[in-house]
Amino acid sequence: MSVIDILTALYFRVLNVWPDQPKHPDRDRFVLSKGHTACALYVTLAKRGFIPEEEISTFLQPHSRLNGHPNCNKVPGVETNTGPLGHGLPVAIGMAKAAKLSGAKYHTYVVTGDGEMQEGSNWEAIMAAAQFKLDNLTLVIDHNRFQQGAALAETNDLAPLRPKLEAFEWEVTEINGNDMSEVVSALEYRGSRPHCIVAHTNKGHGISFMQDRVDWHHKVPSKEQYEIALAELSEAL
Repeated sequence: MSVIDILTALYFRVLNVWPDQPKHPDRDRFVLSKGHTACALYVTLAKRGFIPEEEISTFLQPHSRLNGHPNCNKVPGVETNTGPLGHGLPVAIGMAKAAKLSGAKYHTYVVTGDGEMQEGSNWEAIMAAAQFKLDNLTLVIDHNRFQQGAALAETNDLAPLRPKLEAFEWEVTEINGNDMSEVVSALEYRGSRPHCIVAHTNKGHGISFMQDRVDWHHKVPSKEQYEIALAELSEAL
């Protein structure tokens, strides 16, 4: 729920993609580095026409291609397999660099978690992006302040993120990541350096019993809880 506004803005406003040609060479690239958010990605891909909407009900079922982490060999629209945290941004750096080398015009976007930013591989990638002047790269950090089992502040608190990215010569925009107008504006920004969007979001956004609760990082709602959540989200529309 913290990332769904970002995914919606990307797939329905920002990304140049074609569901009937998921490997079109001119497509923009999107990497969901926080791969455990796969269900949100699948729902978005289904709504955009990459996969049938009725297939969402097979999520995590035996033999389903909708695994707990995205698999580019199974699901059209998925650019690379993710799950091991800290891998997606380095892969996205490679995509952006490839575009520079080949003269391609596509833009590369990547979404990481804030807990995921504790991985050193991300900071190596951030250094490389600055060195290569990858102005065709946008990093979105889903800054919901929680990771599995604890708040970010209780483990290895990276906040504030903005001055750290700026120290690596990135352009940085801070937004309310659950406000669509701010999300769209930040995603459409183009500058002369790699761009990082620090998206301040809420885990379980819009659902009273889930919001800002660390135990809902990895938990399945009961039928009753599901109906309450659906009613609250419908009321907010």
